[in-house]
Amino acid sequence: MTSLYSGLLEPGVRGRLGAYYTPPALAARLLDQAEEAGVDWRVAKVLDPAAGGAAFLADAALRIRAALTHCAPSMVLAQIGTRVRGIELDPHAARIGQRAIEIALGDLANDAGRPVPQVVVAGDSLALSPRAAYDLVIGNPPYGRVTLAAADRERFARGLYGHANLYGLFTDIALRWAKPKGVVAFLTPTSMLSGQYFSALRGLLARDAPPVSIDFVHARRGVFEDVQQETMLAVYGKGSKPQRAQIHYIHVDSASETRIVRNGTIGLPDCPEDPWLAPRQAADGALIARAETMAGRLADLGYRVATGPLVWNRFKPQLRDKPGKEHVHPLIWSEAVCTDGAFRFRAEKKNHSLFFQLEPGDEFLLVQEAAVLVQRTTAKEQRRRIIAAELPADFVETHGGVVVENHLNMLVPVGKPLVSPATLTALLNSAAIDQLFRCISGSVAVSAFELEALPLPSASELSGLAMLVRMGADREALDRACACLYGIGA
Repeated sequence: MTSLYSGLLEPGVRGRLGAYYTPPALAARLLDQAEEAGVDWRVAKVLDPAAGGAAFLADAALRIRAALTHCAPSMVLAQIGTRVRGIELDPHAARIGQRAIEIALGDLANDAGRPVPQVVVAGDSLALSPRAAYDLVIGNPPYGRVTLAAADRERFARGLYGHANLYGLFTDIALRWAKPKGVVAFLTPTSMLSGQYFSALRGLLARDAPPVSIDFVHARRGVFEDVQQETMLAVYGKGSKPQRAQIHYIHVDSASETRIVRNGTIGLPDCPEDPWLAPRQAADGALIARAETMAGRLADLGYRVATGPLVWNRFKPQLRDKPGKEHVHPLIWSEAVCTDGAFRFRAEKKNHSLFFQLEPGDEFLLVQEAAVLVQRTTAKEQRRRIIAAELPADFVETHGGVVVENHLNMLVPVGKPLVSPATLTALLNSAAIDQLFRCISGSVAVSAFELEALPLPSASELSGLAMLVRMGADREALDRACACLYGIGA
């Protein structure tokens, strides 16, 4: 019943509204996490500010009922009516959510001789003036970017950086609805843990409601049919002291069946706006422990991160298939960065050309220094998430510079770097870095922000790897050296 309305929507409408149904197994798991965090069903007041089909509220009402078995049915209904509230923007969904609760409590209403109270109401949670009145604020808020009016942007400024996302706004408003020592429990994309757009929100949570537990969700095909992002169940304690939060990996085999694996813990970084390192599997524990001790970053090794400056479809007339005499330079696409770590000058995909004609005013597109190139988009299903290759200095010099397309990151030396581009490339292409990046990244993007935040060994610690690179060691030897640097070697 709780999934009926979202299931009836056209996929495009569902995506636009961010209206994705919550499998009962995930709703139950998130309520379990909230209970473990201290929610007492005997007295708790519960709010879902984006109630949808009331998946969380129906289950919460049943838990309150179970905690009040000593009370008369009429008293139980009165308690639920007083302590459970859902707000839903779409009035049709609000009616269906209310009906779901009425069905769940139908026998209780019969015993009490009175109807189930109104629990779900139509309204806009983001437009209301919240009161810190709830012991638990729970839900699966809508996802997606939203354009805010100036007044709203000022209102939510404390958790905003750049583009606003609906689930970030709902997280902010949930903190305002929750009592001191209350619990916020949300199902959201994992991108909140790492993306730069959520840096201010991470800082807000670290100050006001540090994480208590996080479950990373792996759903079998068909359970979360339309959601394209990785998701997590996260529980935060308002006003609690920061501590290591428990991490689990939850396998959703069907709408009602889950398997839970304990993965370790997460500690907040010194600067909580930075990405939060979180183990995605039990084997990540040693890696996380070592990485948390590493103060080094790309900047400390003498590199800055920039994005390839060419957005090619804005310059289509200037693409060339052959070199010219003047102002025509090699055009470097993401496919030039190969999975084996090699740079191969090529343009094999549709609409890609090998060269680019610079026009007056295009000087900003020309790259005239060697760099390490990193693909900007990779998926968790790929063998490696970070795919890097050295852009050779002699290639750049021979052609008087190159033009790098926007789907590549450029790790550019600042002055004389402390490690060579070849050594940095070997490190980035290692299995250890791949494992570490998967503990940071929550989306398909390999962003400059995340690359800059990667915990790295110091230049002196990398001297052994640098020697292996100079000796022409194979990938297996380089991987072993990098694994030892991160405490996961033999």
